[in-house]
Amino acid sequence: MTMVMPANTSIPWRAGNARLVDQSGLLLGAHVAHAGLIVAWAGAMTLLELSNYDPSQPMYGQGLILLPNLARLGLGLGPDGNVINTYPYFVIGALHLISSAFLGAGGLFHVFKGPRKLEEKFSFFGYRWDDANQMTNIIGFHLILLGIGAFLLVAKAIALGGLYDPAIHTMRLVTSPTLNPTTIFGYLFGTEGRFWLASVDNLEDVVGGHIWIGLICILGGIWHLRTEPFQWAKNLFVWSGEAYLSYSIGA
Repeated sequence: MTMVMPANTSIPWRAGNARLVDQSGLLLGAHVAHAGLIVAWAGAMTLLELSNYDPSQPMYGQGLILLPNLARLGLGLGPDGNVINTYPYFVIGALHLISSAFLGAGGLFHVFKGPRKLEEKFSFFGYRWDDANQMTNIIGFHLILLGIGAFLLVAKAIALGGLYDPAIHTMRLVTSPTLNPTTIFGYLFGTEGRFWLASVDNLEDVVGGHIWIGLICILGGIWHLRTEPFQWAKNLFVWSGEAYLSYSIGA
């Protein structure tokens, strides 16, 4: 059960978001500001890695964690798979820092200027923790966004320059992604390879898996938006803020 505390009750800062359980506007501000911190870290860390990057040495030997992920998307790579231009990395780092400032400003706006409770002015964005229908709507929106993200990778692999293939050490388009569900879900159920999901060893299966996941997420999101939880689901789950956090951590 969620304990909803009155707004004027003194709760220590270490209680975190528990202080905002009944103030959806402030909770939104906290989440937006938190996103700003994450984006700021990504931008600052990218620029830090770039400032220490030695093109004459392989990335895996330099303790880099962000630049390799940019390189595998083909950014800054030449035809032979070597980094020939680091300017895209600088642009990405700078854009993250700039966008983090906007997110931080948005968080401060919702904390100091926006309504403390969204449902008082914007009913569409308001919610109650025990409103099962609104909670599943939120799940639906998140699933659709995750599906769109999966398809962005698919688009990059198929039509927007391709991906870096470590098997042949070069960039290539993935023109024939694996769509066979037996192969894709075989990794999940242990019938493909010996190392579960880590058994994937080719880009066709990687991209095909993203197509399947994108479809599942988007269709699942639409389902959650258009339906209400079944009665057995309402009885099975605890509908509270603490429970949602527990479900998220468990997943």
